[in-house]
Amino acid sequence: MRSDIIKKGVERAPHRSLLKAIGYTDWEINSPIIGVVNSYNESIPGHINLDKIASAVKTGIRKAGGTPVEFSTIGICDGIAMNHLGMKYSLASRELIADSVETMAMAFPFDALVMIPNCDKIIPGMLMAAARINIPTIFISGGPMLYGILKGKDVNLISVFEGVGEVLANKMSEKDLKELEDCACPGCGSCAGMYTANSMNCLSEALGMALPGNGTIPAVNAARIRLAKEAGVKILELLEKDIKPRDILTKKSFLNALAVNMALGASSNTVLHLKALANEAGIELDLSVFNEVSQKTPYLCNLNPAGHHYIQDLNEAGGIPAVMKELSKKEIINLEELTVTGKKVAENIKDKEILNLNIIKSIESPYRETGGLTILYGNIAPQGAVVKEAAVDKEVLQFKGYAKVFNSEEETVKAIKDGLIKEKMVVVIRYEGPQGGPGMREMLTPTAAIVGMGLGKKVALITDGRFSGGTRGACIGHVSPEAASGGVIALLRDGDEIIIDIPHKKLDVNLSEEEIEDRRSRWIKPEPKIKKGYLYRYSQMVSSADEGAILK
Repeated sequence: MRSDIIKKGVERAPHRSLLKAIGYTDWEINSPIIGVVNSYNESIPGHINLDKIASAVKTGIRKAGGTPVEFSTIGICDGIAMNHLGMKYSLASRELIADSVETMAMAFPFDALVMIPNCDKIIPGMLMAAARINIPTIFISGGPMLYGILKGKDVNLISVFEGVGEVLANKMSEKDLKELEDCACPGCGSCAGMYTANSMNCLSEALGMALPGNGTIPAVNAARIRLAKEAGVKILELLEKDIKPRDILTKKSFLNALAVNMALGASSNTVLHLKALANEAGIELDLSVFNEVSQKTPYLCNLNPAGHHYIQDLNEAGGIPAVMKELSKKEIINLEELTVTGKKVAENIKDKEILNLNIIKSIESPYRETGGLTILYGNIAPQGAVVKEAAVDKEVLQFKGYAKVFNSEEETVKAIKDGLIKEKMVVVIRYEGPQGGPGMREMLTPTAAIVGMGLGKKVALITDGRFSGGTRGACIGHVSPEAASGGVIALLRDGDEIIIDIPHKKLDVNLSEEEIEDRRSRWIKPEPKIKKGYLYRYSQMVSSADEGAILK
């Protein structure tokens, strides 16, 4: 076993002595030592229950004959970090999480790992670490939050963000907003819709790195605790069979994840995270593959923010196994890929079926024939941009408007509050990319405010930053190259005609090449917004969004 390096032989007596100082007995030391990587903290609603998940995991490990050793990682709540300096640290925290897990797993030679994430950057950070370390690993998340109910109507976190816009437009009173904020997030769990955290937890299943149910069983259900115990037992089986992450994370398993991604209409952030994970796994995953998979994958689940169903509804309808079984009917799923169940995909889904056709559509009668995410190209984004097409109203799938340009999120939010955003505008938010932000902030505050003010079908928004999985509307992010590296988005001016054609995957400004080059010759690279600390180092090392915003 890997842990023998600290527990076998006379020369390891000092190591054993230190383990005994912690309270471990000889028989615990001699058992397989399983690292339990817990991102529990008291600053994220999705993580406040992870102490209970870890306890259940450790119960399962002990039952199967292993010794659990728990350690922690950091975690950031994107909702709480939204629209202030804290959001610059969110995406950047993904690399810190991956590095911290690697550091712990190399300093203490665990035989295997159980990862316990739940929210946005923690899941991909841990997945990246798993691929990098490559010892037997299984994922068990804390589960999704239930949606809230206000006056008989379903509500959630995004309702509150959009409520702010309604207040600004005098469509809602502050008293009503207070009522909404009191009940929109009823308890622990990752926010209720198909936002980034739930998208990534579902894709962990699709990749084969988590047990069936991981992405959809609600945080408050006893079934979540039982699944955590099963994960603790299963990790000993994976260790015995020597099944490692890179045995599971193959090119075909990534294609499975992309297919499920498209069928669910998952968060646009999944593009960044799957690219980064593929890089760690040594898999080539070109941005063009996302469109290729989308073209052949039907959109089966119309989940919030695109629709009115939530993750708990998806769970009751059969969850990710039912979605994969349905996709397999058109041979969209690779059935021979290995998973952490110890079985192949085909065995995991053979007896699964859709339990509610109102929530998971049949492949013969999907919401639409193509997937929920689309990569756009054009002179604004020669290296690509991302839009959650499933959350865009039909009226604005093709949109032509004039640019209203801002150099930060703060400028944009002030303009929205001041009533400066009008119909037929394309709001451009730049210098918010991985390097320029730095940290590629999510633009949920401006997008939700625009929707709340009733402009969701009347304006579009493009940015070299990114969006929350809860964003809806004609919102195009990840524009590459970004403004800070001299991309065309840096050259746009107020009044430029912007042409968005999502069905044809185009994003252009109506300017000649000569005009673009003339503007480029006059462009001056701005000073870094942050000049010290981790974010400065991050800004100097991070790649563009089309490469997954990875550190080089």
